[in-house]
Amino acid sequence: MSSAIIQLLVLAGIAVFLILRLRSVLGTRDGFEKPPVQLPERPRRERPDLEVIEGGPDRDITDHVKDGSDAAHALAAMKLVEPGFSVNEFLQGARGAYEMILMAFEKGEIDDIAPFLGPEVHQTFVDVIGEREDQGLTIEANFVGVRELTLADASFDRDTQEAEVTVRFVGELTSAVRNAAGEIIEGNPNEIKRQKDSWTFARVMGADDPNWKLVATGE
Repeated sequence: MSSAIIQLLVLAGIAVFLILRLRSVLGTRDGFEKPPVQLPERPRRERPDLEVIEGGPDRDITDHVKDGSDAAHALAAMKLVEPGFSVNEFLQGARGAYEMILMAFEKGEIDDIAPFLGPEVHQTFVDVIGEREDQGLTIEANFVGVRELTLADASFDRDTQEAEVTVRFVGELTSAVRNAAGEIIEGNPNEIKRQKDSWTFARVMGADDPNWKLVATGE
């Protein structure tokens, strides 16, 4: 028997051994292979903090006012008339409006903020700025930032659909009053002071004009 035939027989024997060995470990798969059995999926347990409860409190409202309060009911009514209304977005806009209106008033630039003022507030600002000019007084002011901002109250007239929201601000700014000679008679341009304001903004919900107007001021 030639050496080539002997080598062939040896290789064949090794192959048979390997096949038998694999069968003992992996089992046999002859013909049609059944698809693997799918185990029924167990329902996933949702994390309690991610569950959405239909009819639950609106966090956009209850993050700012007490649930069930008159202010909460008023804000909810505003949303029914204007579904796109967001309390969080309103307060962000109020923060920007506070800086813009306050600085324009301090500098006497009433025309720049007239579209954002109600008639009574506009007239009050005009009178105060006029008195300063008559006395030759100027105000040197710089806005530092809003330290605190809270929604204090809200009301909604269902007949007129007019909404009012009162916001309390604690602002930080530097301010100094100079006379006609340029001398400082009040304040310090290098000293940061806190100023508390309570402003009421109003708007007809559902109207084309998206701007809220400042209709009342106080401390």
